[in-house]
Amino acid sequence: MRLMRVGAHVSIAGSLDLAIDRAVEIGAQCIQIFGSAPQQWQFLLFPQDQISLFKQKARKHEISPIFVHSIYLINLASENPYILTNSITSITQYLKFSQEIGAEGMIFHIGSHKGAGWKAVREQVVGAISEILKRTKGGDLILENSAGAGGIIGDKFSELGEIIKAVKNPRLKVCLDTAHAFESGYAIHKKKGLEKALEKFDVEIGLERLAAIHANDSKTPFASGLDRHENIGQGYIGEDGFRVIVNHPVFNHLPFIIETPGFENRGVDRKNLEVLKALAAES
Repeated sequence: MRLMRVGAHVSIAGSLDLAIDRAVEIGAQCIQIFGSAPQQWQFLLFPQDQISLFKQKARKHEISPIFVHSIYLINLASENPYILTNSITSITQYLKFSQEIGAEGMIFHIGSHKGAGWKAVREQVVGAISEILKRTKGGDLILENSAGAGGIIGDKFSELGEIIKAVKNPRLKVCLDTAHAFESGYAIHKKKGLEKALEKFDVEIGLERLAAIHANDSKTPFASGLDRHENIGQGYIGEDGFRVIVNHPVFNHLPFIIETPGFENRGVDRKNLEVLKALAAES
């Protein structure tokens, strides 16, 4: 039985609960939101009435699951104490916020080793994630795979697996971004390539750790190492590639969150969701 749900990253501009209105408008079944402007450290405190209305609307329209995405300034591998401390604090705050609004957890990018190499920062990253989990009582902390450019950590499943094995906490999960995987050299757009990638994921991380899919086409070619999202079917993964992905049984129960520019360049739109849903319906 297929339980896959298709949704999108939606804006909270104006009021937290308006994210649900925007989700309904484009036909999203699940959503991801930012808790604040992604280029600022400032943590926003939402009025309780907004949080209550958000949860009420989500229940009414059966929008589930919900995820919070971290700000873009996060770098748990930074040698700068200010950035590292702020990163730990920010993730902790928004993981707690995710629980307050009834979300599954928080998705975040680990950061960059800035040329130092993964081995040089591994202990610091593991320690930071362990500290965040220690400071919070619930909710999944979800690592996102990366495209790999600029020393960004997590383009290799082995790096994510090393973190998970070292932290040893069931709340630590993974979000698989299709564009990032494709751009980092996993041939998920082909049947054999997807099988090989999932086998690697299972060995290094464990498929039981997979919490969500970021469904994005890629504006850059295979193994480019460059993180550029494109609308579903308009990039190098293409409709044929997404047909392979969405119809794989491993993903049947997982939420697909779209983070594309939109066919009119105004953010994720109904057409992106309809294209993905249509490809899934072809099985």
